[in-house]
Amino acid sequence: MTKFFLGIDSSAYTTSVAVVDDDKKLICDYRKVLKVKKGKRGLRQQEAVFQHIKNFPLLFDKLSKEIDLSLIKSVAVSTKPRNIENSYMPVFKVSESIGKVFSKSRRIPFLEYSHQDGHIASGYFDSNIKQSRILLIHISGGTTELLLITKKSSGYDIKIIGGTKDISAGQLIDRIGVKMGTLFPCGKMLDEISKTGNILKKIPVSTKKEWLNFSGAETYFLRLLESKDYSHNDISKSVFYLITLSLSNIIKYAIKKYSVEDVMVVGGVAANSYLRKNLKKHIKEGNIYFPKKEFCTDNAIGLAYLSYLNNHER
Repeated sequence: MTKFFLGIDSSAYTTSVAVVDDDKKLICDYRKVLKVKKGKRGLRQQEAVFQHIKNFPLLFDKLSKEIDLSLIKSVAVSTKPRNIENSYMPVFKVSESIGKVFSKSRRIPFLEYSHQDGHIASGYFDSNIKQSRILLIHISGGTTELLLITKKSSGYDIKIIGGTKDISAGQLIDRIGVKMGTLFPCGKMLDEISKTGNILKKIPVSTKKEWLNFSGAETYFLRLLESKDYSHNDISKSVFYLITLSLSNIIKYAIKKYSVEDVMVVGGVAANSYLRKNLKKHIKEGNIYFPKKEFCTDNAIGLAYLSYLNNHER
């Protein structure tokens, strides 16, 4: 009889459930993006929590029509943003509560992971990386981190070795996008309009060893927008060029320092078309892996995979 393994995630802007079967096949991937009013640069935590509470019954209704929920053998849940001390956001209490109720009612294991664990696992699930020790760039709305990852039997040992010193790549994109008048989160819209843009000259890239800064770039691009002398298309493409060049600089340094060739790029910003097409052009020393775009944006696929691994690779 087929066995299923459930993942649940309630991130800052997406409600997600996913299921992997006993053959490591993705069976279900349901998500609902939280609504943000135009002109706003995000949601307050209580607003996001309320939307998650409304969304989960809808997603579980779809799930129950797709599979027999009694055949789910374990549930993996994101209960915090990252694997660092005092990492906490109220939104993850929703997925934690839903997961605990489901596990106790079905008398199945309840597995706690971070949201970052989910991104890492979704990358492994959709890649051919065989090495247990890799570099990983996690780029999303709130995170830009360079990590040294060592794969364990049912999770990951994660060491932060670099990343942003100020704002994240996602924050840079969203702040520029909101100023342009696009809906938050702005990555998808800026990705589209950047395809017909040109890269501007004298882009202010700021990196040192494994670390980078984006706040200076934010000021630079906001001034360009205020001047009204440059098109949104050109500014958008230049933003993604700057992010790509900045990331390539710190990756190249880390490849040499840690003697690791395989580099995985995960998180919502990893779905960007320009980054996916051009990052490797700047890095000759290593192997760059991107999951499919749908595996980059917030999802519960990685958590479902961790649920599967907990039962198969002990």
